[in-house]
Parts: sequence; structure tokens; C-alpha cells
Amino acid sequence: MNSSEPRSGGAQLAHTLKAYGVDHVFFVDAILRHMLSHAELLGIRRILAHSEKAAAYMADGYARASGRPSVCMAQSVGAANMAAGLQDARFAGSPVLALTGRHAAEKQYRHAYQELAHEPLFGPVTKFSARIETPFQLGHLVRHAFRVATSGQPGPVHLDVAGHTGDVMDGWSLTEPVVAEEAHTRVPSSRPRATPQALSALVRALESAQAPMLVVGQEACWSGAAEALRAFARRQHVPVACSLDAKAMMSTLPELDAGVAGTYGTHAANRLMSEADLIVFIGSDVGDQITSNWKLPLQGVHAAQVGVDATDLGRNLPGALLVHADTRTALEELDALLEPRRRPDWLARLQALKADWAETHAAQCASDAVPIRPERLCTEIGRWLPSDATVVADTGFASQWTAQLLTLRHGDQSFLRAVGSLGWAFPASLGVKCARGDRPVVCFTGDGGFMYHLPELETARRWGLNTITVVNNNGCLGQGQRNLRAMQVPGTSRMADCYQFMQQDFAAIANAFGCIGIRVTDPRQLGDALRQAQGADKPVVIDVVSDPAAICTIPWMPGAA
Repeated sequence: MNSSEPRSGGAQLAHTLKAYGVDHVFFVDAILRHMLSHAELLGIRRILAHSEKAAAYMADGYARASGRPSVCMAQSVGAANMAAGLQDARFAGSPVLALTGRHAAEKQYRHAYQELAHEPLFGPVTKFSARIETPFQLGHLVRHAFRVATSGQPGPVHLDVAGHTGDVMDGWSLTEPVVAEEAHTRVPSSRPRATPQALSALVRALESAQAPMLVVGQEACWSGAAEALRAFARRQHVPVACSLDAKAMMSTLPELDAGVAGTYGTHAANRLMSEADLIVFIGSDVGDQITSNWKLPLQGVHAAQVGVDATDLGRNLPGALLVHADTRTALEELDALLEPRRRPDWLARLQALKADWAETHAAQCASDAVPIRPERLCTEIGRWLPSDATVVADTGFASQWTAQLLTLRHGDQSFLRAVGSLGWAFPASLGVKCARGDRPVVCFTGDGGFMYHLPELETARRWGLNTITVVNNNGCLGQGQRNLRAMQVPGTSRMADCYQFMQQDFAAIANAFGCIGIRVTDPRQLGDALRQAQGADKPVVIDVVSDPAAICTIPWMPGAA
């Protein structure tokens, strides 16, 4: 299209998204139909989903897998569902642009069809939310939305476009050029460097420590810091624990990998944190999950925090050494300033703790019991997992089982997880597949999570998104059992009503959608089922009938016996 030709708002938006590198949009009709028509001309794939939450989850998965901003869209009445779907993106710092329709100004506050204020919905789940009501605002606010989404700690943004389906701008005639800011087509958009004073202070702390460790998190993933982290850990012989989001960061260095820490972690990682004399949180928040409900670090232990969000540094570490910097850049600069160091006794302690943890779970990981033990399921997935695969785990026990017992062994393997939205994993895995192309994508979920978005099997089949979904099918919401039983009132006998489902055959359901369903009832069938799924030319659901009595281990925390 000639840049001097007048363009509709829909055409202008499509060209702007293309200029920012957007090659997929995830949406539920009816929204921005003129823009969607132009998107086809530009080669943008238009992934029609079955719910607004699923569309948001797909966009989130795409952004996390690609490191680039992604787009989801819904009309006015679907905006509330889409806002709910952005919660996980907000927690994970995922740069998702949500576009919704809203009635034009002259129709507001007049009981217009499906009118509802969107600002209160999107405020808590986005970094920025605004209305597009004039031709000038289209270019100005779209650029600003990408700028906000990718800057500092990244996160979702929202634009409310005038018109019930965002159609008001289709009547605009625009001649301004399409402008995209190249720095904001990816995350991170910039790499701030630490001050020399802050770096020097951290260098001195690391030189003085006898038993230091690093704790890495989601921000380090957005920074692309894995290679720098591994190089630093190797030279300094320092153990590295991780949040669940950063599980894959140390997969190739088992001798230094302390594993996942915190409430979803292992005894080994938490005990090592309790014995460290310096803990450096790098690219990680210091929230309740990673710190075992703020019980770690122990009182009096030196701590430091390195991160790109200056407003978060020190929030939960009063008196800590604070370094405002991009994670990868800070690790590279620290590595250049420190002499190599050996800490054989400290690393031997790490290996002893990991060996104790492995021995505790060895019987379950090798169990031939029927129904299948989830520990055995995670062990088999880890043994089989292709070297370039992405694992996408749901929340609840799906996160906990994979955190503790799914072993990643290759540098090209990656791991993404739901931060709290049950049902996120399956739609998100489709977004990941859109971003990762031919690379294997494995969704790990439970029956409770999978049933949230079963209709997206049709989306996967329609678009050839050949993911492998492993359903830990125990017929219940497993994570709730322990607490519900603890709260049971004497004289009652039906507490299972609160967490139990009817048993479903998800393999049969998958086959009915035109996908491939494989039902596994014996653990000795797991390896063959996974290998069969890897070679399939359709989306695959592996329905694993597992033990509903299996309860995930609560890891050791300070104050525990």
C-alpha cells in the first residue's frame, strides 16, 4: 500500500501491528473485522478462539515463548472475560496487547447495548489502559502501548477502541505514515547497567561469602540471561536455585543447579537457602512463593537483589544490597570483575541435599502401581522429553509435580507455567506452538485444568497446532484435598463433593475433535505413548489415569520438623 494513500483506521492498525513484528492475533469475534481483513493481506495469522480467556492465554503463551509482544482481541461484551485472562500475563510480566471494543462517546452512559465500563476491569491486570477515540490517538496510543509493554519489567497493556466492535475507526481516513519503534518489538527493549558503586558493593559481598547462592526468576528469563548465568555460576562455583518460572535456566549444570525453591520447591533448595551466608536474588521477585512465605533468607543473612524494576528492589528485603540493572548485563559485568572461585565443600553440601531428596522419592518415581503415580509420570516425561521441547505446565499440582520431579537436561529445553490461573496451560501451549513452529510443545495439566478449555482442541486441529497434552487424570482437584479434609467437620462424610469429578475419557474426547487420543492406564505404557505422540501429525492428548490419593510433597521450610 502506498504510504500516501488514505487508509482506514483498520488498515492503519493492521500495518502498524505488522511493523511491530506481530504475525498472529488471537481473538473472539466480533472485533475489528476490517483490520482482520487487512491482516490477511499482510500474512498475519488470525487465530479464532472459543473464549476470550483462551485467546488471552494463547497470546500470553506466544509472548513468553517468542520474547515479543503479542495481541489478543474481543468485542465490548467479551472485554470482562479478556481482562480475567490477563491475570497470568500480569503476574508473569508478559507483553500482551489486548484490544477491545467499547461504545463511542455519544452512546456512553445511555444504556447502550452491552455497555460496561472497562477501566475498572483492566486496571489491576495491565501496566497501561487507555481509550482510542480519535484518529490521532490510533498511532499515538498504539506506539505507547508497545513502549509500555516492553519497557522495564514487561507486562500487558490494553486499548479500548471506540465502537461496540471497535468499528468507529473504520470510517477514519488516515495519511500519516506507519511508525514502529524497533526497540519495542521485543523484550527487553533496553538493558540498563548498574552503577559502578552498586557493582563494586556486590563484588565485595560475593568475595567475602563462604556459602553464597543465587536465586533467579522470571525477569532473568525475559532478559535472556541463561547463558550468562551458567557462565557466572561455572566460574564462581556458586549454587543456583530458581523460581518455577526459571526452572530451565540451569538444566545443563546439574552440579550447580539447586532446583526450584520455595513453597513449590524441594527440600534441597530450601535447606540450602537456609544455610547460605549470602543470597543474591537476581531477576527474581522476593514474594511469598520463592521465600517459603518470607521465611527465607533467615534473619541476619546477607542478601542482595538485582533487577530491572527499581520500584521493586528492596520491597521485601529491607537493608539488602540493591542493584538496578538488566539481569544479563549485570551477570556479564560481575563475571568480568570477579576472579574464579572454588567452593568444594559448599557444592558437596548441595549434592548431598539433592541426593537425599532423590532417595526420598525414588520408590514413587519408579513405581509400577496402578493407578499411575504422578511421580512416575513426571519421571517418564523427563526421560523422553525432546532436547528442544517446551513444557507448559498448569497451576496447582501440575506446577508442583513438574517443579519437584520433572528433570530438564538440555539447554534448548524451556519451561513455562501458569502463575495461578487454572486452565491456562492448554490454550497457552497453542500460543507457544504458534511461536515455536516445528519445535515440540508439551502441555502438562490435570483433568480439572484441561476441562476449562476443552473446545480449543478444535482450534488446535483447525490450525494444525500439533501440541502434546498430557493429562494427569485423577478425577479430582488434587491440590484441594489436603486442606478440605483438614477442615472437615465431625459428623460429615461427603467432603469429596468439594474436589471430586466424574472420571472422563479424554482420549475419546480428543478423538471426537479429530485429534489423536491415547489412554494410558499402566505406567509401563507411558514411554510408548510419548514416543507415539511425538511422531503424530495431529494434536495429541495423552490421558493418564493417575492415583487420586497421590498428594504432592510440601517441601521443608524453616520452622518445620
